[in-house]
Amino acid sequence: MVNISTIVSDELYSWMQDIRRQLHAHPELSFKEFATSEFICEKLTELGIDSFVRRTGTGISVDLGPPESALLVGLRADMDALPIAEDTGLSFSSVNGGVMHACGHDGHVAMLLGAAALLQKMPLPGRVRLLFQPAEECGNGAVKMIEAGVLADMGMIFSGHIDTHYPAGAITVDEGIICAYADPFTISLQGNSGHAARPHEANDVIVAATSLVTSIQTLISREVDPNHAAVVTIGSLHAGETHNVIAEKAVLQGTIRSTHPDARKRLISGLKRMVNGISTLFAIHTILKFANDLPAVINSAKGAAVARDAASVVSPEGVMSQGLSSLGGEDFAFYLQEIDGCLVRFGAQKDDGSGPAHSSTFDFDENVLSIGAAWYAEVAMQYLQEKSVL
Repeated sequence: MVNISTIVSDELYSWMQDIRRQLHAHPELSFKEFATSEFICEKLTELGIDSFVRRTGTGISVDLGPPESALLVGLRADMDALPIAEDTGLSFSSVNGGVMHACGHDGHVAMLLGAAALLQKMPLPGRVRLLFQPAEECGNGAVKMIEAGVLADMGMIFSGHIDTHYPAGAITVDEGIICAYADPFTISLQGNSGHAARPHEANDVIVAATSLVTSIQTLISREVDPNHAAVVTIGSLHAGETHNVIAEKAVLQGTIRSTHPDARKRLISGLKRMVNGISTLFAIHTILKFANDLPAVINSAKGAAVARDAASVVSPEGVMSQGLSSLGGEDFAFYLQEIDGCLVRFGAQKDDGSGPAHSSTFDFDENVLSIGAAWYAEVAMQYLQEKSVL
């Protein structure tokens, strides 16, 4: 066990806390993180780091350590916020109306900058590449970073996510699947409008849409092996303009989450069948489109081993399994399709009634900033030291 207080000083913690709060007050949406990106560069410059490279507009990569070294490990933090109006009452609440850091990405950036401060003072036996990634929330920021070449020569990549389901001071480490396949979809229904008093002259898409929403619920109960976790959610339904006109168009948006390839295949196939069936049943036109699908996050055994060793920054009882796979999606999955690595979770539970991630009242225990910074620095050193002696 490593005493975190000997790694992260009070001064460094205060610096990270200020960064987190500044970012929290000024959140930006996916691919619009321009001020966030500038702020990160300013903080890197404060540390004496000027080797950063702009990626995909707002993304940043930073290489530390001897440039001639063939050893390279990656550390990633996401930086975008969500289209949510904040209702936390925090003194550093969002000043950008309708935009909020409701998933901890402000903390992730602060942690990785803290790790940069720690790594700057260490004799590195190889290179460390810090990735400040845009657009995790829309699911393709990682793809853009990969296309920009950030994985070139990289041996492994690591990341962590703040999670208030776990107690403060915990780090979860697991190999295998830890986040689900995520398949967002849009269903458009087109009928014929008419007078509310003469439904026989129209094709009512609201009736069709609500019938479809109800039918979709049977996909889980009758299409999926009960041993495989999965969910289908309709999060948005828009149709109609007024009370006495039968709507001619409806648009549904939803997502399929699954933890097994067979379940994913059956759910997608079943949804297509149902949408086609609704078209025939109600004599309307339907279009089903999938976009920005995410593969599952599957931690490699080698990556998980290194991550678990690095979790020595907390007490032995603080290193734990997350349990069953989350049905949340994470675009870190795209990195893991290319190279070995591991995504861990940093416990940051609060007892003040804060809401869950993606809610208007989300908040986390800021002590997690020290744990995250220490783990990021430690996992990089663990990987480089192990490889340098081979």
